[in-house]
Amino acid sequence: MRDFWDFAQKLTNENTPFVVVTLVSARGHTPQDPGAKAIVSREGIAYGTVGGGKVEARAIVHSLGLIEKRVRTPELHTWNLQSDLGMTCGGEVTFLFEIHDAQMWSVALFGAGHVAQALARVLEPMQCQITCIDAREEWISRFPIDSKIRSICLAEPALAVQRFSSDTFFVVITQGHAMDTPILEKIFKTFPRPPYVGVIGSELKGRKILSELRERRVPEESLSLLKCPMGLELGNNHPQEIAVSIAAELIQTRDRLWK
Repeated sequence: MRDFWDFAQKLTNENTPFVVVTLVSARGHTPQDPGAKAIVSREGIAYGTVGGGKVEARAIVHSLGLIEKRVRTPELHTWNLQSDLGMTCGGEVTFLFEIHDAQMWSVALFGAGHVAQALARVLEPMQCQITCIDAREEWISRFPIDSKIRSICLAEPALAVQRFSSDTFFVVITQGHAMDTPILEKIFKTFPRPPYVGVIGSELKGRKILSELRERRVPEESLSLLKCPMGLELGNNHPQEIAVSIAAELIQTRDRLWK
């Protein structure tokens, strides 16, 4: 079993989604004993077996459907070998399907100041890819080495937007709205409907940013997604507490979208 889980860890490290299929119980003439396991990736059986033939073929098809739909809760299914699988032998099998969605939650932080430093550390233990972009090397260098936090020092941070995908959560925590606006413009013109775009600041700042983005011809449909101020209404103005409030809103948004 150690080799089995070593292989599963390898797929996880490679950011490859997979399903662990376990034969929980069997009745009658079944091709494998309870406890048999297999790993199914998008290419089919990647490791192990739960019996081969029609039984395994059905398990593979079901696993591929789970991967495609990004189902996150385990499923338990019982199939009759004759009526459900079209086999001549009698019997029944029950399988547990456990999805391991390796697609990491992508969070882009624009700005590397006190709040960004705190937020990155709040998010780091979670299953997410954190990328921080700032023009200031002295702040970028403050992120921990050998962590899941990737940092990019770029004179024009807005140019980094194109490195991300449409499912990225964008958090803008720069030194002021003059720096925020070109980044936000690039985000909305590259990804018209990102899952999350938030800016640190007051409602007044938010109205000023919206006005400037309208002047830059950013569609209202995109602007309706902008959160400023961002974060849930909790805590005080300490950077760590602001970071917790932002992280809470990010998680809340992620869970709502991924249900």
